[in-house]
Amino acid sequence: MEIRNDHNWKEDIPAFREKTAAFYAGELSKDAYKGFSGLYGSYAQKGGKASMLRLRMTGGCVTKEKLKFIADTIRTYNLKKAHFTTCQTIQLHDLDGSIVADIMEQAMDVGIITMGGGGDFPRNVTCSPLSGVEKDEYFNVLPWAKAAGEYLMGFIRAEKMPRKLKVAFSSSPSNLSHATYRDLGFAARPDGYFDVYSAGGLGSNPRFGVLIAEAVKPEDICYYIKAMWLTFRAYGNYENRGKARSRYMQESLGGAENYKKAFLEKLEEVYASGEDLKLSPVSQPVLKRGDGRNITGPRVLEQKQPGLYTVSWHPVGGQPDLSVLCALSDAIQSMEGVELRLAPDETAYVINLTAAEAERVLDITENNTAKTEFEGSVSCIGAAVCQVGVRDSQSLLRACVEAVQKAGLPADALPKIHISGCPSSCGTHQTGVMGFRGAAKKVNGKAESAFLLFLNGCDIQGKEKMGEELGTILESQIPDFLLSLGKAVAAAGVSFAEWNARNPQGVKEIAAPFIAAEQAR
Repeated sequence: MEIRNDHNWKEDIPAFREKTAAFYAGELSKDAYKGFSGLYGSYAQKGGKASMLRLRMTGGCVTKEKLKFIADTIRTYNLKKAHFTTCQTIQLHDLDGSIVADIMEQAMDVGIITMGGGGDFPRNVTCSPLSGVEKDEYFNVLPWAKAAGEYLMGFIRAEKMPRKLKVAFSSSPSNLSHATYRDLGFAARPDGYFDVYSAGGLGSNPRFGVLIAEAVKPEDICYYIKAMWLTFRAYGNYENRGKARSRYMQESLGGAENYKKAFLEKLEEVYASGEDLKLSPVSQPVLKRGDGRNITGPRVLEQKQPGLYTVSWHPVGGQPDLSVLCALSDAIQSMEGVELRLAPDETAYVINLTAAEAERVLDITENNTAKTEFEGSVSCIGAAVCQVGVRDSQSLLRACVEAVQKAGLPADALPKIHISGCPSSCGTHQTGVMGFRGAAKKVNGKAESAFLLFLNGCDIQGKEKMGEELGTILESQIPDFLLSLGKAVAAAGVSFAEWNARNPQGVKEIAAPFIAAEQAR
């Protein structure tokens, strides 16, 4: 199948300009504007005084050209905030309403299409971030993810879509893209085929995906994508927005097996239609060679390509220092084959580096990156920016990181935590080893900022588990809770992972007084 998305998306920009101007002039309500602007990958931020713009990056792949555009945009418009998202996109924040459409239109010239970045549309296709360069991957899934992303753009105007349609590809059981619990997921196998999962998702009514089919030929993935759409059209509750997600179909159809049966019936219809949906993407091999030197370090990964390296860069909370981002862009423009890969845990990877180039990237990013697993924690953008946010997850993460740094705890005393500002689980709190979800609690009759604590979730394929909800802790007390936990682990002289395995009740016991104290007030 030849995928053609020859729609001129620039033709849609004038309508966006008109509606955006009307919103900022006070002529259009917040809800009305939100319902319209999501199609364009843009929303008004909390307070309605500025906008955000979500730049789709299929598989988290940011070429040098795209990164240069972002750096140029930051400089041209004097932008102050960007965010690496858990869906492998880059969000630009605090945009004046008058420039959003300009940036949107300019982005299209370098192949960045924002359409469908929000609202009831196919979202950014996620993928294992090191596809094609990771030593332990089963095979390179990125070409298939890119082809799926192109095909899904043809559904932007489709009717009766779920509130979100998230499609993911994973290249190994590490399952960084959460392919086993997305609306539709393709999990690579050692034999070069995919296992296909469907009707999964986090947030309210979380569900792990149903294993629909095993050993699916990669060239057939678009048949499954179309069957997903047809299944939702037939059985999805698209009239009730609260349940307009594929995961609700597991329950409404009477269980996983019934959902699988319904999906396979639609798949059979797609094949029987005679429509040619077979893919044959071309994978671009990495031909670059190393410089004859070796380099090691905690942020350096050896690629499957001999002599080439990847450098990780994790700004705390996925909030990069924009001067660093711009300096990185400047530096890699002259480096052959180098690109940025965004990961679902808000890490950015710079791939295809020689040893000398890796040293340069390490130097540029050294003062703007996590130094420990805990500092590499995950946080959604939070309620200070997000319209639907309940709590400021970014503020909580900063407070916790500062407290832990000041205390001088060992690097492995605390795990990576996952923070979501609301039940939507954009911070993936439900499947993290430790997660926090924004909430409220009445204290002396007044609602105060708090977070629900979750423990021992897991996202590894074959070991997926939702974290256990332990109780609510006031936001102001969470740094103290983490310090108490970290000190207990440090006293034992082991890592958090080992301590937690040895003491299955340990976190609960340390958390209990913080939960009880909050409940008693």
